[in-house]
Amino acid sequence: MIPNYFHFVFGLRQKPEPLHLMHYLCLESCWQLHQPDAIFFYYHHAPYGAYWERLKPRLQCVPIPRVAFIDQYRYADARVARYRYAHASDFVRLEKLLAHGGVYADMDTLFVNPLPRALFAHSFVLGREQKVYDKKTRNAHASLCNAFILSERDAPFGKLWLEKMAYAFDGTWSNHSTLLPDALAQEYPQQIHIEPPRTFYKFMWTRADLVMLFQGLDTDNTGVVSFHLWSHLWWSRWRRDFSNFHAGKLTEDFVRRIDTTYNVVARQFLPPASRTRE
Repeated sequence: MIPNYFHFVFGLRQKPEPLHLMHYLCLESCWQLHQPDAIFFYYHHAPYGAYWERLKPRLQCVPIPRVAFIDQYRYADARVARYRYAHASDFVRLEKLLAHGGVYADMDTLFVNPLPRALFAHSFVLGREQKVYDKKTRNAHASLCNAFILSERDAPFGKLWLEKMAYAFDGTWSNHSTLLPDALAQEYPQQIHIEPPRTFYKFMWTRADLVMLFQGLDTDNTGVVSFHLWSHLWWSRWRRDFSNFHAGKLTEDFVRRIDTTYNVVARQFLPPASRTRE
């Protein structure tokens, strides 16, 4: 049985700004919808700011070292190297899940509905995402996203994945993190339960889906556990290839006033307006 523990990884790179509203809403929605027995918050650089002060008393904060293997890796693609911190998180999340059991989610998650209790009866759970491009085969490849994971302590599938991850790591975004678990699932189907895309990833990383999340309005959340926001694709105001939206637009005022797919769900988890600290 998977325990009602939740795990989050943050601060593997230093950020000059206080904890963002998106991150606050991730943790607050987790707390309100699941009432976890524990929320483990792993960090190298500690967050700060008004949102962090509201959250901190409910978290078990665990400082962690940097991941030496990733720090020392020489990337062939400088664009991917900018997200070295995300690759470090790929290793940390599996290590911590296998040590304790529970649920892992990326910090750009918004929890929409409680997890079905039936999922906690499995040994290991991943969700299907849209096919991704595989540089080795130069084709679109089936993918199991690692942004949301449920695992028993010492789950066999998770242990096998972690053992093979460093060997599969090639400096690309997906080979070790989403393509490898898909290959392992085909080899060891009895060790993993796979959820359809709608459960964790109703909205994918396409421009059309990101528009629907932040500018459109889709209120059909039947069977949806979470929204994954793919924030690295739109966070910077200078990045426009996936979205014209950016982190500076995601404010309490925006969430309160404008009806969008994300906002309609997120606003119930906002702090009281009278206690807001911008």
